[in-house]
Amino acid sequence: MNKAELVSKIAGDAGITKVQASAALDSFMEGVTKTLKSGNKLILVGFGTFSVSKRAARNGRNPKTGETIKIKARKVARFKASKELSSKV
Repeated sequence: MNKAELVSKIAGDAGITKVQASAALDSFMEGVTKTLKSGNKLILVGFGTFSVSKRAARNGRNPKTGETIKIKARKVARFKASKELSSKV
């Protein structure tokens, strides 16, 4: 499912227009992004938790040349599904 299909599903289920559903979805994504940027978690009970984790710097290998390269430390977004969501899938 892509974003357009999700917008159509939301619009149909909620009885709203696709424009309104798209605005709601964009607002949700923006809220998640701002929360994670500030270093906080977003917990949706019954769905899951969005959080930020840190990846340590490490050595990698260029697959083309075999040369060892250094990969910088960075922050990554994570999602952990709740038990309820996991049991439904």
